[in-house]
Amino acid sequence: MNQSPKIYYALLPIAWLYGLVLHLRNKLFDWHWLKSRKFPIPVIVIGNLAVGGTGKTPHTEYLIRLLQPNYNLAVLSRGYKRKSKGFRLAGADTAMNEIGDEPFQMACKYPAVQVAVDADRCHGIDCLMQKVKPAPQVFLLDDAYQHRYVKPGLAILLTDYNRLFTRDCLLPAGRLRESVSGKSRADIVIVSKCPDNLTFAQQESIRYELALSAQQQLYFTTLKYGKLRPLFTKEVECDLDSLQTDKHVLLVTGIASPVRLIDDLKHYTPNIHPVIFPDHHNFTAGDMQQIVVAFQQLPEQERILITTEKDAARLIAHPQLSEQLKPYIYVLPVEVQFLSEQQTLFNQKIIEYVRKNSRNSSLSQS
Repeated sequence: MNQSPKIYYALLPIAWLYGLVLHLRNKLFDWHWLKSRKFPIPVIVIGNLAVGGTGKTPHTEYLIRLLQPNYNLAVLSRGYKRKSKGFRLAGADTAMNEIGDEPFQMACKYPAVQVAVDADRCHGIDCLMQKVKPAPQVFLLDDAYQHRYVKPGLAILLTDYNRLFTRDCLLPAGRLRESVSGKSRADIVIVSKCPDNLTFAQQESIRYELALSAQQQLYFTTLKYGKLRPLFTKEVECDLDSLQTDKHVLLVTGIASPVRLIDDLKHYTPNIHPVIFPDHHNFTAGDMQQIVVAFQQLPEQERILITTEKDAARLIAHPQLSEQLKPYIYVLPVEVQFLSEQQTLFNQKIIEYVRKNSRNSSLSQS
């Protein structure tokens, strides 16, 4: 397992003060002085205790693929770094900057799913129930674990294998936006981004370290890459195995944790040239020029530009993206894969919850 994450010990006093404020806020909800609203339909929350990088979007997309065949789904996010305010429902003509990169990504991939953004999740659910016909039967709340004004029917908490919440501390000394005690609200805990060869003994060691209750279920997932998809051309998709060792890859990323992606691509070719931006970065004209310059420095006949789905959402309509680059840009999709044959058990848990709390009984009869 990787070493413990870096802690800025000089900032611990500020982190302790921040922790006191969070503790008081959570107690106000626990004592019902601040009200959590429960909805009469299934509401599944996907979130984490840390800031960014645990794989919430791929796990949300997994739930979409699991439930979409039988239910009208709605995905509600806050729309981080969007330029709009209030409630926004994604449509065919919705621009990325209106709803944010990850909601835009999901709206494009799953057009039959209602994707919306609203910082006020209660208001967002109300708007979706009023404006969408037929009304959603299941709500997936992306990155809403700390939004306690909504009482979820099922709460899924993610923690990165490379930075378990037990080895971290509160902001600004660490990367936790809530103390470890917040894990108690989770029905399911998923250790994400695991190596695919994680042994049973290693899983049990993590289980012991996380110290979950008997009622909480623990799962382990890893990342599985799909086929490289051209972003602008109509060329066929290709496997990562098609990358020759002499291929030079300009990897353009604006995600929270690019290290795993870089290491994985090096299994196919050692010539990985990362151009890294902050998570959810809004590319500027200067950034576009930087990418062009970096790409031009690679061998002309052996170069390709690879980016993530989230970054592609911000690149595809960028007015300063070079036309010369477009034929070389490929998107690398990522999906989650459960370890140790845990997928069936996880699916059953989700479907059972939705069956018991849904007005639609189609799954209960399948």
